[in-house]
Amino acid sequence: MTQAANTGSKLQQVLAAGQFAMTAETSPPDAASAEVVLNRVRCLKGVADAVNVTDGASARVHMSALAAAAIMAREGIDPVLQLTTRDRNRLALQGDVVGASALGIHNFLCLTGDKMSAGDQPDAAEVFEIDSGALMRQMRDMRDLGTYPSGREINPAPALFLGAAEMPEDPGPDWSPARILAKIDNGAQFFQTQYCFDLGTVERFCGRLVEEGITEKAHFLIGIGPLASAKSARWMTENLFGVHVPDEIIKRLDGAEDQRAEGRAVCAELLQGFAQIRGCAGAHLMAPHQEAACAQVIEESGLLQQRS
Repeated sequence: MTQAANTGSKLQQVLAAGQFAMTAETSPPDAASAEVVLNRVRCLKGVADAVNVTDGASARVHMSALAAAAIMAREGIDPVLQLTTRDRNRLALQGDVVGASALGIHNFLCLTGDKMSAGDQPDAAEVFEIDSGALMRQMRDMRDLGTYPSGREINPAPALFLGAAEMPEDPGPDWSPARILAKIDNGAQFFQTQYCFDLGTVERFCGRLVEEGITEKAHFLIGIGPLASAKSARWMTENLFGVHVPDEIIKRLDGAEDQRAEGRAVCAELLQGFAQIRGCAGAHLMAPHQEAACAQVIEESGLLQQRS
């Protein structure tokens, strides 16, 4: 795979080395305290290769994602800063990108963001001046050309490793890679996907990506997470678009004496399975306010030890 110049991103280094990358996720707190941020994510230091910082998820305000990511970078935790276009126009976003790079934040996941109606201040104004694709194109050019869209120079240019979101799916006969290729054309170097708990689906999805030559252009990290209970697994299937927890996993959780521990075991086993699939470059672990559980899953999978 052709690599852009190294940015200082640990995540980029792990992926470039062909190692199975594992990222996790955190939400900035409702607290004006760096220590509160670190209390959440210290368990992931040296365990996850990078940690996503959500940006106003579900249209709810928290500490600035940029500030939380800067706190993490200062602590030696490689952040993936999520940027949504809902709340800021292009000038504000471009300024945040340059500032983030100056603060040692080099991984970005470009998103459009949830509608304000999903949050607890639904009457707040939405911006949506550009979408996530336009944002990524602007960031790509700021990095590669060293200029703002106006042509004004940025010296030095920001060092950026650009990511996009994707939905893993079982590729049927009518499946087309056009959407993914468009994101790569916009500048996507890695993808983090929605949850997928079906090993067969991941194998067939990644297999098709390999056949199309797409994995030579970008890295794919498949979404996964420790399931807290059979009830939560059923809720995810019923309420999260594109997510299906297989019946056999739900039955396994139902029959477990400790459903949380069983959910972690299922997740660790899926991680081990993902690591054997050609074209699957890594996994992205998501579990709201369960950073410690994600760290435990990564350690229990044994995949970190296999690197050495």
